[in-house]
Amino acid sequence: MQGVARNFFTLAIIYSLCGMALGIHMAISQDHGQMPTHAHTMVAGWLMSAVFAFFYHLFPAVAHKRLAAIHFWLTAISGIGLLIGLYILLAGNPAIEPLLGISSLAFYAGMLLFAFIALPAIWRS
Repeated sequence: MQGVARNFFTLAIIYSLCGMALGIHMAISQDHGQMPTHAHTMVAGWLMSAVFAFFYHLFPAVAHKRLAAIHFWLTAISGIGLLIGLYILLAGNPAIEPLLGISSLAFYAGMLLFAFIALPAIWRS
């Protein structure tokens, strides 16, 4: 695995470790108030990043394009903002909502970009 595929898979592993640590923390503390953050970390972070990694690994010609790098950075930065913002919001700080909203929209834009990149590649093959 190389390039953007390796970057996405590395990010997926980091998300997995953070999500699992949050899950363990909630279990030990018996405070499950961060369950939405845990779920977003595991699905939007771990699962989606792993799927992106394997897509780019299976379609290396697409992975070398500039749009793939833009997709990685847009998804990585907005995903981290989304998860940190969600954690802060659920900890009782509603002032973070503007950052959370911007991060959510940027993360969605990353998924739209992935659709723009992936659909032609899979239908061409």
